[in-house]
Amino acid sequence: METSIIVLFLAGLITGFSKFSVGGMGLLVLPIVMIAFPGPEALGVLLPLYIITDLMAVCSYKSKIAWSVLARFLPLAFVGVLVASHFLANINADQFICFLGVTIVAMILLGLYLDMRPASFMRRPLAAYSMGFFGGVVSMVANAAGPLFSLFLLEQKLDKTTYVSTRAWAFFIVNLVKLPFYIGLGLLTTHSAQTTLYAVPGLLVGSFIGYHFLKKVNPVQFKWLIRIMSTIAACKLFLFS
Repeated sequence: METSIIVLFLAGLITGFSKFSVGGMGLLVLPIVMIAFPGPEALGVLLPLYIITDLMAVCSYKSKIAWSVLARFLPLAFVGVLVASHFLANINADQFICFLGVTIVAMILLGLYLDMRPASFMRRPLAAYSMGFFGGVVSMVANAAGPLFSLFLLEQKLDKTTYVSTRAWAFFIVNLVKLPFYIGLGLLTTHSAQTTLYAVPGLLVGSFIGYHFLKKVNPVQFKWLIRIMSTIAACKLFLFS
């Protein structure tokens, strides 16, 4: 039990810090939670935590939301959630761990590619809107769709405030849609929701640290640190799959 509490506090700390600072730490959270909750059940423990952070974000960004952009993006994300729910229903814990490792590596490689080359291919409608579908899949299976959501929204030529607001609402809506699927799959239960409460203190501490220390963080160095740590997490998942 003590290990679970420490792991959940750390997951909350990272989630809060990421949400209110430079972001990009979502790839780390699920592997950390899986130390105490191996297998897909870790997803059910994390979802309420993400919804809490989403509520904090959407309460902060109530205006300048590009609803027309979300109307094009979200239906495909919903389809991705539906497809991924069928996938989760038909895999075992070992297959889930292996798939999660592959997903983390893929998101890291996508980030490296976008650092080296502009995402001009995203101007093609098929490529752009496919990000909605794959974003839904990755969000449902790994809670790590941030790079895909951002890739789509950045190509919509939104100003900074509209981008941040629209991104926050996209995460919030997709996570709400995931709720009934997780419940139906037995991943989110009353017990798992109560377990999530142990992460809330870490979430508050992480949010405070992230908000006040944002200006002191070097985004480029921090991004590479997260990539290295995420790669290590992915390698560990492969070793134990």
